[in-house]
Amino acid sequence: MALRHRNTIVRSQLTLALAAALMLPVAAYAQDQAATKTDTQQKSDEKAKNLDKVTVTGSLIPQTQVETFVPVTIISAEDIQARGFSNVAEVLQKSSFATGGVQNNQSSASFTQGAETLSLFGLSASYVKYLIDGRPMANYPALYNGSDVFNNISGIPVELVERIEILPGGQSSLYGSDAIAGVVNIILKKNMEGSVISTRLGGYAEGGGRSGRFSAATSLHNADNRWNTLLGLQAEITDPVWSADRDLTSHFNTQGTTWVANNATKTYDRVASPALASRDWLVYSPFTSYKFLDPANCANVTAGFGGTAGLQTRPGFGDAKYCGSMSTPGYRTLKNGKESVQFYAHSTYDFNDNAQLYADVLLSHEKVKYHVGSNYTWWGTSQKWGYFFDPRIGTGVADALGPDICGTDPACLASLPAGDLLNLQRAFTPEDMGDWKQTMGRNVSSSYAVTLGVNGTLGEGSNWDYDVGFTRTEYKLTETDLARLGDPIDKYFQDHVLGPQQGWDPYYNAYPVFTPDYAAFYKLLSPTDFYSFMGQTNSRSRTYDNMLRAQLTNGSLFSLPGGDAGFALAVEAGSQGWRYDPDPLLLNGKIWGTTAVSGNGSRTRYAVTSELRLPLWEPLTVTASARYDAFRAAGKTIDKPTYALGMEFRPFESLLFRGKYGTAFKAPTLADQFQGQSGFYSTTVDYYNCAKLGFDPGNIVSCPTTFSNAQYKGEQSGNVNLKPINAKVWSYGVVWAPTAKLSFSADYHHWDIRDEVATQNVDQLMRDEADCRLGKLPASSGTCVAALSQVVRGPTGVIQKISIQKVNVAKETLNAVTLDANYRQDLGAYGTLNMGGSWTRNLKHEFQQYPTDPIADALNDPYYSTDPKIKASASLGWNKDRWTTTLYANYIGQTPNYRASLNKLGTVDKWGKPIDGYNNYGAAKLGSYTTLNGSVNFAVTEDFKLSFLVNNLANRMPTMDVSGYAGNTGAPYNSSNFDVLGRAYYLEAKWSFGKGK
Repeated sequence: MALRHRNTIVRSQLTLALAAALMLPVAAYAQDQAATKTDTQQKSDEKAKNLDKVTVTGSLIPQTQVETFVPVTIISAEDIQARGFSNVAEVLQKSSFATGGVQNNQSSASFTQGAETLSLFGLSASYVKYLIDGRPMANYPALYNGSDVFNNISGIPVELVERIEILPGGQSSLYGSDAIAGVVNIILKKNMEGSVISTRLGGYAEGGGRSGRFSAATSLHNADNRWNTLLGLQAEITDPVWSADRDLTSHFNTQGTTWVANNATKTYDRVASPALASRDWLVYSPFTSYKFLDPANCANVTAGFGGTAGLQTRPGFGDAKYCGSMSTPGYRTLKNGKESVQFYAHSTYDFNDNAQLYADVLLSHEKVKYHVGSNYTWWGTSQKWGYFFDPRIGTGVADALGPDICGTDPACLASLPAGDLLNLQRAFTPEDMGDWKQTMGRNVSSSYAVTLGVNGTLGEGSNWDYDVGFTRTEYKLTETDLARLGDPIDKYFQDHVLGPQQGWDPYYNAYPVFTPDYAAFYKLLSPTDFYSFMGQTNSRSRTYDNMLRAQLTNGSLFSLPGGDAGFALAVEAGSQGWRYDPDPLLLNGKIWGTTAVSGNGSRTRYAVTSELRLPLWEPLTVTASARYDAFRAAGKTIDKPTYALGMEFRPFESLLFRGKYGTAFKAPTLADQFQGQSGFYSTTVDYYNCAKLGFDPGNIVSCPTTFSNAQYKGEQSGNVNLKPINAKVWSYGVVWAPTAKLSFSADYHHWDIRDEVATQNVDQLMRDEADCRLGKLPASSGTCVAALSQVVRGPTGVIQKISIQKVNVAKETLNAVTLDANYRQDLGAYGTLNMGGSWTRNLKHEFQQYPTDPIADALNDPYYSTDPKIKASASLGWNKDRWTTTLYANYIGQTPNYRASLNKLGTVDKWGKPIDGYNNYGAAKLGSYTTLNGSVNFAVTEDFKLSFLVNNLANRMPTMDVSGYAGNTGAPYNSSNFDVLGRAYYLEAKWSFGKGK
């Protein structure tokens, strides 16, 4: 029963080559392997066969050409399995287009540690439009980096994916807001013969990350095949990978170095930077630095952190002594633990010859567990009191302030009160907690997408197809964390360590006087005591999207010399909402050292889209599309028209020239508009005060902890007056298929993005503020005016507050080129060989945050970006009879080392020598980084298949830059570009049954 109007044409050599590349994925053990293989080989050699029109991402009009005016990369389900990918996030992050680094599981204490995303071409993660079966995904309720809306791609059932289509470049004229960097369309399975059950077990050679996955799918239909339904289920359990499981992250860096000034030679010398233990029990003064006051010399804490705690030293800091451990980096997760289950259903009912009812349901439930580590699980006096004054400890204040108070009068100096301003700092150990793993954070999410609709033709013999459907998506998230209760934790330590307050300090009359029991400070806690001041927070958030969409399509609107013209018209209307409700304890200041982002908002929207495809003559086809989007929120309407014009020119059947010019946009997100006034506590480097003490950004490890790890309160809020982010995009390229077995493509892409929403990086803001105060940047520049107003300091120069702004002010320009090649060779009795490769190179990426700022070169200035310029992937597959094997390589080009990323353009050392970017001492480029995956698949029977997969065959680890980091880091590698998970093994089994029944 035909429901769609279809035309057929003779296959061209170009279409044959590209279709063959798609129809012969490297894993040839898919359903009906033998039949499919024979059929494909026969068809690919017969040019007279007809090809039905299909709709691919990048057009609304069904067409016969596999390659059109826009490049679409298609990754099949067989490719995903053969290349060893465990989930959809891994598939996309390994794509050659994904040159940008993003926060991930390794990013401890990030706002979205339980989620996964990617960056196409180094652009914002929020510039990618994600679709499931052509319909927008629900936004993740929590905000990326605390400020940006994005999509979480970790909850899509990879076993139920039919293929993934990646379309680079701006596509707003068809897909609306967000489609600036590109579109990712995840196509789920729609039909199968019989039923399939598959299982997968795996883990890492270095330990941790054991996983098990079960999936099942079946098809149902009635006697006359008018009703057809596919049901699928996937369930998975994955253990976390802990830093302690990896040599590189289990302890502080033992191979570190730093650079120190040599006044004699007017240069910097490279010296060893011994591993520096964490300061788990520390007393320090702003005047005299470290004060070691433990009468037991750390003997009472040696059981801490698995028996690794003890007396430690940091030369150059007061008396240099404290209690700490070299092993604290091991107490965080590098990869989340996860329990997940997804259910999927696709159902159609042929109502009559011209109408088909359809329904899609995708349900997902995930429980993600992770640990931020001991660096974020601590207590100190600075949060409540700033400092306290102990009259028994030295004469630090008198020595520092005496000359200002008394001049050189010895009698006056002798009369000044003894004592010092101090702070206590104490990390909590696994032994304090009883069971470290029970204190893991949890993200529990539930989402669904439901679509109901009807499609068909307008009448018998009509060329007009229609599709009307309603889709609702909703995403709910609960974030549960162990939290330090502000009043109880301060009271506990005042009762057990500080003692009663004894007035105010005699110098400032601003700091409380305590005479602590320091022996009690240097002790482990019992779990009962620990949990007496701990609580649990539950923050809940939600997004939803309702969309009613109607589309008319005519693939044969009228005839032209090159064929039939095609036309599509679509209208959409809907509503969207976002709400983030932090635990009330986080908003009312009851949690020690932690606040949260809050806000809520909703809006209505509508859009009109049209596309016209004109084959003007046989070699030349022109396609035009236009769209109008409007959003109504807070009594204001934000609208944006976009357009695109595409061209395909085929001078002969094996060669295609293509190009496209258009516009794209991103509407202000609901979080950008409605994020409430919210605060957060964090730490940053106070570059200004460090510089005043003689420590430049490359030697922060030597700067006193008061400034190298300065705590501050931050604030951020939404802006209902934000405008859309706008972009002009174009691309042009060529596709050549000299034979039906070989094809090449090359495309050039350009983005010119304006009116970007700038949310500043605090570290960069602090660097800018220091440069402004030190006179390195003009005080009248846009950077200085903003930085000096956003960083608020007290009378003594201590940071009091940092405000982060959101404004339409930034702009960036990006040029990139992509290359693809595919080759298939029939080896006769020796099977079939398949080869494919994809290569991306960013040619230009410039960014300007404020109009008066210099333009930053993100490709060549590593202070702004450490992304690789080049990323590539390649696969080599061989199959014969029941055997299939694949070797897959992922290549990351050169990246800056750590030292190159420290200083911004224009930074000079104390003798005036440039030390920005690669001019810095020790700065260099790291070599390329390649990992290999391998798989072997064997069809035991026609219905039972076994697979063995090894990812990262050589167990490659990012040890290239270990000596470039100092000894105070527990992760001496760039976690945005690399991971330390190492070699992984997986065993899969797949049963098919019920075929032909």
